[in-house]
Amino acid sequence: MNTSSTSHSLPAMQSEAEQPGSEEPAVVKDRPSPVRLGACACVALLMIGLGWSFVANPRIHWTVVGDYLFSRDILEGVLMTIVLTVYAMATGVFIGIALALMRLSDDWFLSGFARSYVTVMRGIPALVQLIFWYNLSAIFPHIGFSLPGLGSMFVDANKAITPMTAAVLGLGLCEGAYMAEIVRSGILGIDAGQREAALAVGLSRAQAMLKVILPQALRIIVPPTGNQVIGMMKLTSLASVISFTELLTSAQLIFNRTFEVIPLLIVASLWYLALSLVLSIGQRYLEQRFGRYKRRTMQ
Repeated sequence: MNTSSTSHSLPAMQSEAEQPGSEEPAVVKDRPSPVRLGACACVALLMIGLGWSFVANPRIHWTVVGDYLFSRDILEGVLMTIVLTVYAMATGVFIGIALALMRLSDDWFLSGFARSYVTVMRGIPALVQLIFWYNLSAIFPHIGFSLPGLGSMFVDANKAITPMTAAVLGLGLCEGAYMAEIVRSGILGIDAGQREAALAVGLSRAQAMLKVILPQALRIIVPPTGNQVIGMMKLTSLASVISFTELLTSAQLIFNRTFEVIPLLIVASLWYLALSLVLSIGQRYLEQRFGRYKRRTMQ
């Protein structure tokens, strides 16, 4: 008797608990301690004080910042910064894809070459590489190459290696090492069954990579590539040491003439910040788009 009454009472208790009107247990929220509130207030006051002392400092000459913010020389420097970013990233992406495919190759020579390239280029600072390529004529005064039907041709290295060429080579070759690891991780992130299925339907290894693996790997490759683009945009400032007239060089040329160093550095910083914000918006859009694609494929 007791067993039957208990068995009849359990469904009733479960039905009452599952009713939509039943009360849910209250969630206990952690109340911030006075010490934490005091620390946050102190940090906020410190930041406000530092910011106000910077903004209200009469030695900064904010009128000079406004005068040069949209000046022709600065805008030309901004344009060259964008151009160098595009060229260097395009070079880095092309080299990165090639190195990633070589690294994943079964050929020991190609794999070893790609591994050595990544190790060397990631171990040498980008600034050193820029200076090296800019002074390449010191060891190779003439650059020679041969074309079928035209014979050998020689080019003066001083004329061929311009500041623009040296900047693209130095930044692009360095970026290729980092992009190689990003592309390789994206390819390895795809299930091996995708490649096996592509080979099973008659595709060659190259076709399977280009038509099946790489399109799926883009959702892994593209988001971190956005970070690399932002980093490359800021790395273009290193080209100022080889006299390439990007944004920082344009600001330097002005304050070398007017001796208004801090206002011109603020102008350059504001433009770098603006470009970073624009690129960050694009990166966030790509992350959301490829995130939706990933959720659809998982469903």
